[in-house]
Amino acid sequence: MSRMKQHLSRAVVVATLGAVYLAVGSLFAQQTPVVGYTDTPMQPNGKWHVHDPARPQPRVVTPGGSEGPTTPPPSDAIVLMGSGSDLSAWSMTDGQPATWDMKDGVTSTGKGMLRTKAEFADVQLHVEFATPSKVEGDSQGRGNSGVFLMGAFEVQVLDSYQNRTYADGSASAMYGQYPPMVNASRRSGAWQAYDIVFSAPRFKASGELDKPAIVTVLHNGVVVHNATAFNGPTQHRRIDSYSSKLVKGPILLQDHGNPVRYRNVWVRELKGYDE
Repeated sequence: MSRMKQHLSRAVVVATLGAVYLAVGSLFAQQTPVVGYTDTPMQPNGKWHVHDPARPQPRVVTPGGSEGPTTPPPSDAIVLMGSGSDLSAWSMTDGQPATWDMKDGVTSTGKGMLRTKAEFADVQLHVEFATPSKVEGDSQGRGNSGVFLMGAFEVQVLDSYQNRTYADGSASAMYGQYPPMVNASRRSGAWQAYDIVFSAPRFKASGELDKPAIVTVLHNGVVVHNATAFNGPTQHRRIDSYSSKLVKGPILLQDHGNPVRYRNVWVRELKGYDE
């Protein structure tokens, strides 16, 4: 065979293999499961379903600084989780003593949700968490937990570092309602922080909603929600209606079957300017 024919033959083989690889890649792409739901109610804006897989993914932003040291609580803060092994501010949601492991100021998720014994309304809340450094699972099955305000309004905890899921279920999402404006997640296993300013809902004497719950969230120092109103209490696959009983409530840390660590949790009750 002449050199010209050999070169032509090799070119045909390479082109054929390339076409095969493209076809296989396209097949795998078509078989990749779509994460999310389209049989859920529409959001109030009528544009997206709850947990809609087509909702745009938050733009990735690399947060500044590093994962430590922790932010110390101010002098008027109520320390919910500090140094040592003290979980005395917490119980399980059934009122039983807290059963999550706590050592050297770090607690690890256990079975059942952890709740504060005290109840709060308007607060500034600081929470530090870390998802596992060994990546296992994907989408909602990877480092899933949550921070609930008044026991009803969730700021999602998830490993969202190079992990695609439905946008309103991403790390720091107002779960099932609003994705974060950007994805400010650190690498898997790194310590991360939420700084949350929350205003409880207000109701008229008739029990009708006057003002919804409002939240501002900073994820690793990056604003991801800016005075955004919750459409209602958090639920999976739906949004609940407001109840006039939502005046105060505990802070909850969620067990979702994934190992997540928490540390340095403190809260400040927010009063009026002249109080």
